Amino acid sequence: MLNFKTFARGVSLGMMLMASPLMAQEELRMGTASLGGAFYPVGQAASNLVNKYAEGYSMVPVVTSGGTENPRLIGNGELDFAIGNANTSFFAHEGQAPYADPIAIASIGTLHNSVLHIVTLAGSDVTSIADLKGKRVAVGPAGGGTLNLLGDVMEINDLSFRDITPSFVSYADGFSQLSDGSVDAAVALSGYPAGAVIQTSTTADIAFVDIGTEGLNEIIAKHPYYSIVEVPAEAYGTDAPLTLLGTKNILITQADADEEKVYQVTKAIYAHLDEFAAENANAAQIVAEDAYDIAVPLHPGAKRYFDER
Repeated sequence: MLNFKTFARGVSLGMMLMASPLMAQEELRMGTASLGGAFYPVGQAASNLVNKYAEGYSMVPVVTSGGTENPRLIGNGELDFAIGNANTSFFAHEGQAPYADPIAIASIGTLHNSVLHIVTLAGSDVTSIADLKGKRVAVGPAGGGTLNLLGDVMEINDLSFRDITPSFVSYADGFSQLSDGSVDAAVALSGYPAGAVIQTSTTADIAFVDIGTEGLNEIIAKHPYYSIVEVPAEAYGTDAPLTLLGTKNILITQADADEEKVYQVTKAIYAHLDEFAAENANAAQIVAEDAYDIAVPLHPGAKRYFDER
């Protein structure tokens, strides 16, 4: 015969377990980019910190087309958080091209710099941006942030995408195409060292296409949200450090996202930067206080955390 007291205790225990935070994890989606760049492993490391330290939340990294697409995916609710380029995220917030209307996003904090890798094989006749004219170029995925920077670089050399034969593929596939000779150059907007670039350099001798000091200065004067980044020689085994065009990366979310949720995620990531950097070297570039200098407004939940630091 069923003992009523035993049954009641079982019901109470079951209800307690159902109410437990361990049974009520909200899964969050972190938008990254295509495989072969830096966004996915950075997003994976950030997600691991959320899984470990944000009580009541779990997070999974999601492959996307990258920095240009991610604000749109945030805006339509397909993602909860995402990595974005500072420039394209600002364009999205303001409703500037390539975005038709403003997207209600807010920033969480800064991440590493992405640099524009324009790479060819050693011995190629492509040694300058002007040499890309008429060439086959793997330009990254159609929704990636690469296209904006590459377009601006080509513009100061009187070129446009009409002057090249673009291949819109992931960084990994683009650099594979470079290795097998299907394209003359491959492009990636990524932190360094970029996995796709490293992979190609293990099977072929590569060379970086030079933008030139004058070209870099002209781009920065025209587009001040970009930056000039010195990449150490050991990153790719070059004879000297590389001077490349870059842009800061940021974390973004919906402008109306729950404040407590954003606070918990921000704290999980930015209170453990040493652990973040131990898992992903790009995180060593993060300066938490730079969050106050992002052109995209800081979310109130993120601001609460940074104000407490």
